[in-house]
Amino acid sequence: MIRIGKIVATHGLNGSLIMTHIVGNSKWLKKDHVLMVEMQKGSYIPHFVSQCKAANDEEYIINIEEIDKIESAKKLVTKHVYVDENILKGYEKQSPLLWIGFNLIDKNEGNLGTIEDVLQTGSQWLAKLTYKNKEVLIPLINETINGLDIKKKTIEVTLPEGLLEVYLD
Repeated sequence: MIRIGKIVATHGLNGSLIMTHIVGNSKWLKKDHVLMVEMQKGSYIPHFVSQCKAANDEEYIINIEEIDKIESAKKLVTKHVYVDENILKGYEKQSPLLWIGFNLIDKNEGNLGTIEDVLQTGSQWLAKLTYKNKEVLIPLINETINGLDIKKKTIEVTLPEGLLEVYLD
């Protein structure tokens, strides 16, 4: 499962919800998709989408089966939403924000660690991770990325020579 967003508000009186997402495209969510809502830390409840409408590239207005009143919908507000990796097939390269939690593997150094956060500086994305007890920022650019496996949650890279040494001195 990949965390894709959060339920941020109710919409109307019939139990509709507003869900923000980080996919970077408003065409991925469909009727009957399963959203896993994290009700408590580590506890996920499946919810089936009965209707969805893109408000923009970052928000959907959704209806979930069996939630038809605002009171029921309010219980889901502020909850994180996860989906199965298969739903995002083809969209994984559009938003590096989806890569949080992926392992970064360098061709020469091997496993560098888990991406803790992704930051955008101008038009470039940076992965933040802890490598040898130091916080490092790794550029996520096409020239360094060799492969991306959404199922295994791995990104294979070839980093420029000396990049990691800058952080370790």
